Formats: sequence, C-alpha cells, structure tokens
Amino acid sequence: MDIPLLSAALLVSLAGLSVMHSFAAENFFFDRQIIWIAVSLVLFFIASSIDFQPLRRTFIVTTLYIIAASLLGMIFVFGTIVKGAQNRFDLVFFALQPADIAKLALLIILAKYFARRHIEIAHIKHIIISGLYAFVLFGLVALQPDFGSAIVLFSIWFGMVLIAGISWKHLVTFLVIATICAFGMWHFVLKPYQKARIETFIHPLTDIRGTGYNAYQSTIAVGSGQLLGKGIGYGTQSKLQFLPEFQTDFIFASYAEEWGFVGVLLLLALFGIIIVRILQTAMRLDDNFDILFVAGIAVYISAQTLVHVGMDMGLLPITGTTLPFMSYGGSHLAIEYTALGILMSMRRRARPSIQARDSTEIVGAVL
Repeated sequence: MDIPLLSAALLVSLAGLSVMHSFAAENFFFDRQIIWIAVSLVLFFIASSIDFQPLRRTFIVTTLYIIAASLLGMIFVFGTIVKGAQNRFDLVFFALQPADIAKLALLIILAKYFARRHIEIAHIKHIIISGLYAFVLFGLVALQPDFGSAIVLFSIWFGMVLIAGISWKHLVTFLVIATICAFGMWHFVLKPYQKARIETFIHPLTDIRGTGYNAYQSTIAVGSGQLLGKGIGYGTQSKLQFLPEFQTDFIFASYAEEWGFVGVLLLLALFGIIIVRILQTAMRLDDNFDILFVAGIAVYISAQTLVHVGMDMGLLPITGTTLPFMSYGGSHLAIEYTALGILMSMRRRARPSIQARDSTEIVGAVL
C-alpha cells in the first residue's frame, strides 16, 4: 500500500471539506461530502484487494467502453438538465455523471490498445484508431454540453498517445491538419454571432456582468485570499454566494480565499505528491497494460487539476469541471479513488524483480 499517495489524496479531500464548512450557516455540502468520502474509501480498499488481471481481456475492456458510451447516449433521453447542461442522472439518493465513468473507460481501452501494439506504435493508423475511441466519448460529452469533461477526455487521449510513443512526425501532422480545419471554420463557416460567443467564452472577463460574471467573481476570490487567507469558513465570496457553485466548479477559488497563497502552495504540493507517486508506481510495473493505465491516471488527474485551477484563476475559459479528490460530489470521487485502488492492486502484484530496479532506468525505458 502506497501510504504517501493515499494520505495526500485524503488531505486534499479534507481541504475540500474545510471549504464546505461554515460557522454561520447550514453545512449541507459538508455533511454529504463526508458520506461520499467514506463511500469512496470503501471502493478504494475493495479495488485494491481485487486482482485485475481479467481487466486486460478484450471482451471486458470492450464491454466497459460500450457501457460508458451507452450511458452517455442515454443521458439525452433520461438525464436531468441542470444550469443548461444535461449531464447527469438524478437517482433516488444521489446524481450520477456518466462523464466520470467515461474517463476511466477511456483510460482502460487506450491502455489495452497501445499495450498490444507497442512494437508497431509509430504507424499513423494508431493515432486515427485511438482518436476514434476518444472522439466518440468526447463528442457525446461535448453535446451535453460539458466542455470541461470533454477537454479532460481529449487530454487523456493526447497524454496516452505521447506515453505510448507515437511518432512526433505523425502527431505534428495531425495537429497541423486540425489547426487548419479550425482556421477554415472560423473564417468560412462560423457566423458573426457564433464567433462572438466563442470570443466571450475564451475571454469571459470582457463581459463581467453577463457570461463573464463567474470568472470575475472567481478571480476576486483568489486575489482576496492574499497571503494567509480569511480563515476557514469565513470566505465572503463563497459564503455570501457572490461566487456560485463554490463547492464544485470554483472550489479552488473558495479555498484560495480562505487559505491564502500559503494554503494554495500546500494544496499544489499535495497534488504534486499524488502525481509523483503515481508515476513512481508506473516505473515499478512490468506489464505494458499496467504501465500505460497507471501513467494514464497521472495524465487524467493532472489534466483535470490544470483545467480547474486555470479556470478559477481566469487563465482558461469557464468550462465547469471538478477538482480531483476535493470538489463536492460522489461520481468523480468514487471514480478517482477506485482508480487509485486499481493502481494499488497493480502495485502490490508487480514482480519483486521489477520492483527492485533502479527508478532512473525504468523512467528511460518508459519514455
């Protein structure tokens, strides 16, 4: 069991609880989040005790992918619309967001695909085929619309492609073609009002009373924390509801307001520990599937963290995405802790001879 990794994840979750706590109002999110953390830890220990050798079987991998895609498709029929996005199923006691399941399913199927083709990985067809796997989930999520999760799905695919060793020549060619297509659409396809919407999306602070309101309030919250913050439970932007969704999409801004610059450094250090420990685990593994899957978890958590933090600081467009292990909600917590549990299982079952190798040698082999 990787105690530093689990401890860092738990400390991030506790930091999220501190933001949801208030001394002057009800603690609905705080109380519910304790339950979600407990449930997620149960899933973590269950996953860490299971042998995931069958996860490499094509039938199981394909089935998981089909289930994830089917849930994303069903959401357009049975899903609930919240704030203009139809991205969740409202069940009896909780809401389920299939986009979180899709992220784990994409990790698994890409790890399976690239693990079987590590010898011929330089062929451009593998960019196209793996891209199709990602595009199906990406398209279904973007149509909800949930652009935050869509960006994370794209980042998972892009990161996995780099880790697998795809030829840079082919990758650059693919990106150049995509850029040319986007350029052509901007100048010859999109209408003026559509361009205006995109420009406002990219630069929300140009309309702080309209679409840029959330971004503006978020940057105020981050800056008002100053060096040491306003104190736990005393964030005015969040607790007085100037900053909407402070417990989910803007939890980093709320945390920065209450904990200040010093607290932000501590939080980012915890995320750094999580990423480093995950990568160190990938270095210890001997199976291509395990290495790719575990490294993909690092990509997933890094991408979602960067998108969320960048969004809250006004550096990226407001897309609406959770901060791993920290934001309120059961779906993403369950998936993130389950992914760590699978990682722990793979780590425990790695062959001792591999575990004893020098880490520098393994890094070179993986890269």
